[in-house]
Amino acid sequence: MLSVYQALARLAATEFGDVVSGAQLVGGSPASPNKLRITLTDGSFLDVWLSADGDYAYHWEQRRQQGRLYRWDNAPHHPTINTFPAHLHDSDEDAVVESDLSPAPESALRQVLVFVQRHLSPDEAGNDA
Repeated sequence: MLSVYQALARLAATEFGDVVSGAQLVGGSPASPNKLRITLTDGSFLDVWLSADGDYAYHWEQRRQQGRLYRWDNAPHHPTINTFPAHLHDSDEDAVVESDLSPAPESALRQVLVFVQRHLSPDEAGNDA
């Protein structure tokens, strides 16, 4: 996963520099990190967790800034969602909706960061809180 996380960190920095302020590998070991943490310009962060067997979670933690969280994941715990197991926790842990996130990590990260761009106001995007 190391090379995938490194490629995603480069993608975030080069294509989304207007909302991304940094990235770091978190947990595990240097050769096998648990996840990628992307720091956003409003002081929130996006954690990217991927597994070798295709499980994923893209978690935008914005509770401190706006009282919200957004998480795209494919954990099989919401079978009533039409896109099961893929789903989105939409601004709240309990607000679960369908997700059309790409299974390809690069495409998925682009989709998530475009979502972040749309949801950050100009004031939020310009502040390092």
